[in-house]
Amino acid sequence: MCWSATADLVAGTGIAAIGVACVARVRRVRDLPLAALPLLLGAHQIIESVIWRSGGGTGPATLAWAVIALPLLPLWVPLGVLWAAPPGARRRLLVPVAAGIATAVPLGYCLATRPVTAEIRGHTLGYALGLPRSGLLVAVGAALCVALWRLESVSTWCAFAAVCSVILLCRPRPDPASDRTAV
Repeated sequence: MCWSATADLVAGTGIAAIGVACVARVRRVRDLPLAALPLLLGAHQIIESVIWRSGGGTGPATLAWAVIALPLLPLWVPLGVLWAAPPGARRRLLVPVAAGIATAVPLGYCLATRPVTAEIRGHTLGYALGLPRSGLLVAVGAALCVALWRLESVSTWCAFAAVCSVILLCRPRPDPASDRTAV
């Protein structure tokens, strides 16, 4: 959210509550990782509120935030989509899974070997990990973030995740009798 500790706490609590509702509606075990995504994102926001309140730095909250943001989410999202996808679509989804692995492994290694720091910069938190040779992908990501910042859309990702969670929550429940993998 990057506005304040209170904004992160309120947003995180709301997103986590949506996650609880989504998980409660799961009828297939295969859908659980995607249904639980708002719980993970809500926890991420709540952890960020702790970072705000502690004044940034390199503490356990900063490390927990970075573990979720850097190696965990790049794996969680493509694997969750792969597991929830119909059998005919799974083969095509191996590319995003491979990209997630290729992203998570070096980031996880960097987290294990370098300190991560958070710094309060006005109404934002800046995170630094000291990534070597971060390359074109990071440059594109940074350009996108700058563009969103200039448009004052700091919370685009969180808002998008929340909207997706509500859509998942409100979609019609599949008939468990028609699915042999129902819980």
